[in-house]
Amino acid sequence: MDVLIEKAILVGVQLQKDLHFEYELEELRNLAEACNVGVVGEVYQNLERINPSHYVGKGKVEEIKAFYEEADANLIIFNDELSPSQIRNLEEDLECKVIDRTMLILDIFSRRAKTREAQVQVELAQLQYMLPRLVGLRASLGRQGGSTGGGLANRGAGETKLELDRRKIEEQLSKLNRELEQIRAQRTTQRKQRTKTGMPVVSLVGYTNAGKSTIMNGLLEKSGQDQEKQVFEKDMLFATLDTSVRQIRLEDNKNFLLTDTVGFVSKLPHHLVRAFRSTLEEARNADLLLHVVDVSNEEYRYMMDVTNSTLHEVGVEDVPTIFVYNKADLAGIPHPKVKQGELWISAKEGLGLDELLDMIKQHIFSEYVTCRMIIPFERGDVVAYLNDSATILETQYEEEGTLMKVELGQADYDRFEQYVIGR
Repeated sequence: MDVLIEKAILVGVQLQKDLHFEYELEELRNLAEACNVGVVGEVYQNLERINPSHYVGKGKVEEIKAFYEEADANLIIFNDELSPSQIRNLEEDLECKVIDRTMLILDIFSRRAKTREAQVQVELAQLQYMLPRLVGLRASLGRQGGSTGGGLANRGAGETKLELDRRKIEEQLSKLNRELEQIRAQRTTQRKQRTKTGMPVVSLVGYTNAGKSTIMNGLLEKSGQDQEKQVFEKDMLFATLDTSVRQIRLEDNKNFLLTDTVGFVSKLPHHLVRAFRSTLEEARNADLLLHVVDVSNEEYRYMMDVTNSTLHEVGVEDVPTIFVYNKADLAGIPHPKVKQGELWISAKEGLGLDELLDMIKQHIFSEYVTCRMIIPFERGDVVAYLNDSATILETQYEEEGTLMKVELGQADYDRFEQYVIGR
């Protein structure tokens, strides 16, 4: 049996103020390929504003239809989110399957989601997207039913089915929302426990495919951790949807947690951003952000803007940030190179990771306190804890107890303040 390969035509509208249209269309092509859809052609139109009924102008619809038939395509993908009426009008006039950028992104997310949390988040976004579009289809469905008798039959079988579908979706939405609330509560509990230990949290953020997972794996390797801790990395869009949290262990008993977040893309659907809010809260509660940028892409400044505005949308503000310009080798930029708050590296080559660790340490351990303590001999548990969790600079045994000069975090300093004899 022949496998039906989807062959698509991409359609975009370039508005006058849109300076990144070409890049967005290239990104749409990559998104289609990530769904195993072959792109057989592109049609675009310069307009002052999107046509509210058909997205493109009426004449362009005819042109798209002719091209669709000539190219032997079986799908048309539009570069923006279409309204319910636009989808209905386009499908009627083009007589073919129409999808928009949002549906494409949601499809990729649903393929990539591995954990239950990511699956719930994606399904929630898909249903929220579908619900108003079902309503938009009511008129055409309503026409399919007869109008004999009274009551329900009068409304048309199509419309009745639509009401059922709507109810099903609404029930499923509330079920998923409840499940997500439980997952969120667990996440908050875990976060509180981490805060209690006083361990700093560093969060990787950035555009999809910028190299966040490669950096995470490189830092894990630097801290001598085994392969099992490594996270999935691949040169493709949205390889990572599930938040990974890993502990990075440094010499001198200093540790921090590194979290990886979902990558961003331009025109990321709002439903999706909302659904992934709990995952992105990892970044909101971080002590430091590593904003990873693919500096080899000529649109990297635009990617940074998209990342910043998406972070802003989920309330990630005022978190200290290091800008990590990755793939400097592909951009032909000398690396590793350190500038205030910025770093050029090649995570693939492993160049610049030592410098990155140094910058992270300067940020997150700047609050560390050096002090002298005398700990009574009967409190050997405290001495053991400090040997495990703090940097011991000196140890002597006096009559009253163990005299230690230690460097430690504020949480531990407050905890053992009764033993401090000087700083």
